[in-house]
Amino acid sequence: MTTGATVWLTGLPSAGKTTIAYALAERLRAEGRAVEVLDGDEIREFLSAGLGFSREDRHTNVQRIGFVAELLASHGVLVLVPVIAPYADSREAVRKRHQQQGTGYVEVHVATPVEVCSVRDVKGLYAKQAAGELTGLTGVDDPYEAPQDPDLRIETEGRTVEESALLVHALLVERGLTI
Repeated sequence: MTTGATVWLTGLPSAGKTTIAYALAERLRAEGRAVEVLDGDEIREFLSAGLGFSREDRHTNVQRIGFVAELLASHGVLVLVPVIAPYADSREAVRKRHQQQGTGYVEVHVATPVEVCSVRDVKGLYAKQAAGELTGLTGVDDPYEAPQDPDLRIETEGRTVEESALLVHALLVERGLTI
């Protein structure tokens, strides 16, 4: 059986997490790898509907995603998880669960400056926050605890999506997590 693992891509809103995850998934599938992307927005809609954005609700959301990721990874799937996961203790709890279950876990910090994210503003969140229509935006008026020691930190500014995805792919090759 192929070894599964979870690749958690954390970063600010509009940092490029999901875009990188889908580019990487395409490459891995072309290599014959079983891959699933657990997109944070989709999970919020289907698995964590009803949760708000309090610290407790964000923690619960991250733990639910981590559980599903670990379950899939334990069955040989490479699980890409592009989710903000703003709190270090929540991400650490997911890492520990993977370690306890003997499942691989890789943390990738998609390190895009808030100024760049606000220009990208894929979902219009930064504009809504600036207009006073939204509060609690991670990295602006709600905390984001950047990983202190991620397995990989990708500076996306000035780098293409493909280049970023290749950096993650290289790490997976190094760790023996590709075919």
